[in-house]
Amino acid sequence: MNDDHPSRQAALFLQLVLGLQQSGMMALGKLMNPFSRKIETHLDAARDTIDTLAALEAHTKGNLEPDEARVLQQALTELRMNYLEELNKGGRKTEAGGKTEAG
Repeated sequence: MNDDHPSRQAALFLQLVLGLQQSGMMALGKLMNPFSRKIETHLDAARDTIDTLAALEAHTKGNLEPDEARVLQQALTELRMNYLEELNKGGRKTEAGGKTEAG
């Protein structure tokens, strides 16, 4: 990290992680989509978000401040637990009609 602005760098990193976490929670149907104003479940998009955060974790290992690593790990844990919960519900709800299809 740049020694001139470590707090700004940390804030930007945390903003990225938390933004991805929020996106993942929306895809899991845990938060309302602010554009459609609906709760929607898109497990493929949630999986992509989890994989993105996991790649970020792998590529930054050993280069993060303790707080950054902790927030990243907590975001991944929360998303993974909620993803498994949705998988155990037996599928994915579609936007129209609440139907379930194999996921």
